[in-house]
Amino acid sequence: MNENAILIPLFVVVPLAGAFLIALLGRRFSFLPDLLGSLVTLVLLGLSLAAVRVVYFDSMLVYPLGGWKAPIGITLVMDGLTSFMLATTNVVAFSIAIYARDYMEGYTSKGMFYSLFLLMLAGMNGVIVAGDIFNLFVFLEIAAVSSYALVAFGTERHALEAAFKYAVMGTMGSLFILLGIVLLYGLTSTLNMADMSHMLSFKDDQNLILMVCVLFLMGFGLKSALVPFHAWLPDAHPSAPAPISAMLSGILIKSLGVYALVRIFFHVIGMTSTLSSILMFLGVLSMMVGVLLAIGQWDLKRLLAYHSISQVGYVVFAIGLGTPLGLMAGLFHLFNHSIFKSLLFLNSGAVEYATGTRDLKKMGGLQKKMPVTSGTCFVASLSIAGIPPFNGFWSKLIIIIAAVKAGHPIYAIWAVLASILTLASFMKVMKYAFLGELRNKWQEVKEVPVFMQGAMISLALICMLGGVLILSGVEDVFLKPAAMTLVEGFNYSGMVFRNQ
Repeated sequence: MNENAILIPLFVVVPLAGAFLIALLGRRFSFLPDLLGSLVTLVLLGLSLAAVRVVYFDSMLVYPLGGWKAPIGITLVMDGLTSFMLATTNVVAFSIAIYARDYMEGYTSKGMFYSLFLLMLAGMNGVIVAGDIFNLFVFLEIAAVSSYALVAFGTERHALEAAFKYAVMGTMGSLFILLGIVLLYGLTSTLNMADMSHMLSFKDDQNLILMVCVLFLMGFGLKSALVPFHAWLPDAHPSAPAPISAMLSGILIKSLGVYALVRIFFHVIGMTSTLSSILMFLGVLSMMVGVLLAIGQWDLKRLLAYHSISQVGYVVFAIGLGTPLGLMAGLFHLFNHSIFKSLLFLNSGAVEYATGTRDLKKMGGLQKKMPVTSGTCFVASLSIAGIPPFNGFWSKLIIIIAAVKAGHPIYAIWAVLASILTLASFMKVMKYAFLGELRNKWQEVKEVPVFMQGAMISLALICMLGGVLILSGVEDVFLKPAAMTLVEGFNYSGMVFRNQ
């Protein structure tokens, strides 16, 4: 075992320890939730950047828990895709933890919030590093149950109703996933993903494998809010506190949905032309339905929630292309969307924090009173709309080029149309929220506190520098190893057994 593999369990142990200490001591020491929340996420950010560097040189790390090697023992695995997802998750988590320091003052128990937040983060990190499919499911449930509680954290009627709906739909998704796992276990007699992949190469029960694929598409489709499995998201995301809306939309639906689906399809079951076609179709359908539903919204957070459906569609479509360029474009857009969508939800939270409303019709002229929020929202709006030189432009451009090169020009046209409609939607946001004359009732409005500003500015800077990722060669360390992990999916099993 490589000595650097000790990094892997820390991504679960550190946030679990933080959640436990906050729950134990948070009431006694009022400063502890803020301190530990920020410190734990900062440590995880540092560990994730170290993981990117380590994987670049070592390709894959495997950590056998208790010294029991696969397929008998439980293993944690870190490859290019893992390090990419860990970095994406923990960059956003750190910014949100900083933002929540001031924002969550208006809620009942900041200690309980940070405990649930770190528990959710531990679950997401666990899903990303899990080397066996059952523990992937266990970590998925830890993150999901924590997110149900966080959606209801405001304890208002609409929040409780949305959390209940989210829990019911999420539980249905989990049941589909669990049934798929049961069928795979019955077929292969193993739960280790590398060993399961190896065993499936000797099996010829295509009908059972097809059934498993359908179950996973429904289960992980619900987790990632792909159309037509998206009904829970427009209620759940707006009802949650802004930091949790940012976490759910920016990270959770990708780590529990898109990442887990891609990991299983590419590395366990094996990607086929039929699965590729289904992912492309669902991606384009989500892309268009999401943006069309968003255009008519006047509730700012609900509008952003529908755009999450649309932008996840871009990611799934690009990955469905299955080409090296398409895979890199999809992962790049996954990272970019995590940044600019998290920023947009933090912007909406800042507006609601200052004005008490999310209704765009009741706003106007807030740029004069909230220049930082307005400026960062403008950057995020241009990013999500795909306007150069912001990060969303580069990933959308590569997705369109990849679609044309793969022989799908019609899909590329739909992607362009969805981007144009996204621009129109965010022109409405900027016009009604920040531009125009300042209404009399907003004369006393002030910019949000400094920690909230700092979190928004840091994410806005990443949006502005996103193109540098392509132009400076950073993608060789960050993006390409993740894409190549998917391209060489058939090597996953052998690499796990060689590196443990």
